[in-house]
Amino acid sequence: MMKRLFAALFFCLLLPGLAGAETVLRRGNGAEPETLDPHQATGLPEAMIFYDIYEGLLSRGPDGKPQPAIADRWEISPDGLQVTFHLRDGAKWSDGSPITAGDVVFSFRRLANPATSRNNNFVWPIKNARALSTGTLTDMTALGVAALDAQTVRFTLEEPTPYFISLLSYPMLVILPESRVTALGRDFFKPGNLVSAGGYRLVEQVPQGHVKLERNPFHRDAAKAFFDTVYFYPTENQETELKRFRAGELDASYTLPPAQIPWAKANLPDALRLSPQLGTYFLAFNTEKEPWKSKPDLRRALSMVIDREVLTERISQGGEMPSLSFVPPTVTGYQPARPAWADWPMERRVAEAQALLAKAGYPGGQGLTLDILFNTADNHRRIAVAVAGMVQQRLGVKSSLTNQEWKVFLDTRRTHNFPGLARHGIIGAYDDPYAFLQFLRTEMGPENPAAYSNPAYDRLMAASVLERDPAKRLEILHQAEVLAAADAPIIPLFTYARVRLVSPRLAGWQPNPVDCNPSRFLSPVAAR
Repeated sequence: MMKRLFAALFFCLLLPGLAGAETVLRRGNGAEPETLDPHQATGLPEAMIFYDIYEGLLSRGPDGKPQPAIADRWEISPDGLQVTFHLRDGAKWSDGSPITAGDVVFSFRRLANPATSRNNNFVWPIKNARALSTGTLTDMTALGVAALDAQTVRFTLEEPTPYFISLLSYPMLVILPESRVTALGRDFFKPGNLVSAGGYRLVEQVPQGHVKLERNPFHRDAAKAFFDTVYFYPTENQETELKRFRAGELDASYTLPPAQIPWAKANLPDALRLSPQLGTYFLAFNTEKEPWKSKPDLRRALSMVIDREVLTERISQGGEMPSLSFVPPTVTGYQPARPAWADWPMERRVAEAQALLAKAGYPGGQGLTLDILFNTADNHRRIAVAVAGMVQQRLGVKSSLTNQEWKVFLDTRRTHNFPGLARHGIIGAYDDPYAFLQFLRTEMGPENPAAYSNPAYDRLMAASVLERDPAKRLEILHQAEVLAAADAPIIPLFTYARVRLVSPRLAGWQPNPVDCNPSRFLSPVAAR
């Protein structure tokens, strides 16, 4: 079996020595990209492509850690309120034109503008960014980003922000060419129009077919990139993706069907890659709708009866860690908050949950129905089925399951147009608890997964931003998480682990907590 796999992969990874042969990398990528506009995109399938075609002032290296990119150096003022970046000499767009400080200013104004960005919350550390993104201010020139000359950009911050530098490697906070975006608008993000700064440039996009990239000859490391061409294939059916990998049609899969993980451990051990991530898989209540809006006891009851160990050991089976906290334990230097009932045996949890259900007016689950929304994928369906079974068995609450195609699902979830629970996952944009806890602030609007609103929580989060002492800041964030855990607007299920199949003939793939493996750092083993 493995010999047949290697033989197939030989033709998928075209090796040097085949004179004039195009070198091609083929990657599975889950769902069809919602958009190729990085300031609008919020999903992992988009991020995987953005690692290849875009760059920010910083980018993520082969180990997932921030590294210099369009900027090669920077200075931070003694008070921590100003950060000055120097653009790399000779930095060019994929059409050969120079990248300028003006492009950086334009890009961050675009990121702060709610009309052009869904990621404006990430730039809130910049002076006036929050006011601009919420409409309190409308003059984008008020944003604390200024071009000092053609190659120097200064950021003025609202307050010292320890994570600001690493934040700029997030794949949605990339730089775009002002003149091209201004001239073309939405059409800029189409093949033939899109000009970018990453190791590859967009050549073709076939809906539900593939995204094709070619090496960017103007990238500073173009000569080091092995592959001439990279294909990203959307394949929402995980069994189909597995078949494509086994047939040699993919060099790396996006994921693996949970039921096939034991088989892969036995039959493809050299290809199987499991790594914990800086991320949490959870379900979010729509707290804009009753009965979830006014009954935190009811929300808490449902969370109490879910057995996370069963989900990770029997359903997902990909190395995930059961979790009762929103912030994952993979965040450095922080102890996540757990609910008061975290260490109770399941029997006691069920008894307490049944009492809370009766107190909320639904004894034995009578009169209550739970809808669980998830995007089309076998593992999400299996988890939803398992959760529904636990809730019905232990509380008598019946569930209905609703699955939607990725783009429709994102819109439904973002507009809070669902009646019960929606599947969610957050991968940290940077290694800090604030990267997760910020999403439960009232002002996050559509990006707040549960539409959760608690003034006490908001005050604690605001205080954490102003606190200069690192230890005190983490304590304030911990207090906020304790409060949210008691309110239970979300149901944390587990800490993510990425499970993939990667050809053993492919070198350079480094599992890391942010799941970042740009194609320009990959090559066949035989080429090293």
